Amino acid sequence: MSGGAATTKPSGMAEPAPGGDISATGRRSARLRLRAAWMYYVEGMTQSAIAEALDIGRVTVVRLLADARQLNEVKISLSREIAELPRLEMGLQKAFGLREAIVAPLSGPLADPTSAIGAATGQFISDLIRPDMKIGFGWGRTLMRALGFIDEKAVANVSVISLLGGITKARQYNPSEFAWQLSRIFQADCHLIAAPAIVDSVETKKALIERCGLGTVYALAREMDAVVLSVGEMEAESTSLRFGFFSQADWASLIAAGAVGDVVYNFIDVEGRPVDHPVNSRVMSIPIETLQATPERILTSGGPGKTAAVLGALRMLRPTVFITDEVTAAAVLNAVGADY
Repeated sequence: MSGGAATTKPSGMAEPAPGGDISATGRRSARLRLRAAWMYYVEGMTQSAIAEALDIGRVTVVRLLADARQLNEVKISLSREIAELPRLEMGLQKAFGLREAIVAPLSGPLADPTSAIGAATGQFISDLIRPDMKIGFGWGRTLMRALGFIDEKAVANVSVISLLGGITKARQYNPSEFAWQLSRIFQADCHLIAAPAIVDSVETKKALIERCGLGTVYALAREMDAVVLSVGEMEAESTSLRFGFFSQADWASLIAAGAVGDVVYNFIDVEGRPVDHPVNSRVMSIPIETLQATPERILTSGGPGKTAAVLGALRMLRPTVFITDEVTAAAVLNAVGADY
């Protein structure tokens, strides 16, 4: 990670499941994984040096380190004490009236920022959650990456609210799955919009809310203390387009209507205004007005091709906190001609 510091430590071996047993082979595998993680993250050894020390192949080391991260046995704390990052953060705060901006460092200008932003977002969510809280979440690659960086802990009387209906054809990401996983981390109640993300008509949407029990979720959302949202872009790499959530024809018509991105499938222009398109009236999401009225509004997003989408989301949501990467931060500030 260029210019930044990372403090990492293996968090210990997972306990066996209740009533279960761990074989000798399983114990050896777990010990080997934790030894590899310790050597790599704490002692700073190269993967080749670890392979030699443990008398295993380098490919095995790569697999062990990946498994340790996936099993949440490694927690990473980012240090943001880098001269360039505070300058970008102060520039964003001034330009968009933010209470706080968090800019994650990247290894290079072409690096995928999703992991870096996800790590910073996970740390922020860990600190944000408190007892008796009602918190709503959007979805997307960034938020899914954040799951691995959230401290798993029980927090009393927390309600997690999914801000968007489900996807009927899911490959890797689904709004309801994200909210469910997050609620398990905090042992919280989970409230889902039990309907497709997009329905066929305004009448269907109204009926689902008023006559099918979803009104209680919408009412609970009006009591939220915080929301955490990302923004999708209108590029070919958009999660919604790549995974077939929208047809090419719908996508082209949204772009023609001026859409630069979406926040929980509410498509907006660069000024943050909803575009004039039928999709916006048929989306099963918590209304934009409810999100805007929530006291704590966290926007987390970044990456190539997202400058216009991020600008629109900043202007629409007026977040209290914005989490992004250093390349996106500079691009957004340059787009509005802000000094930093």
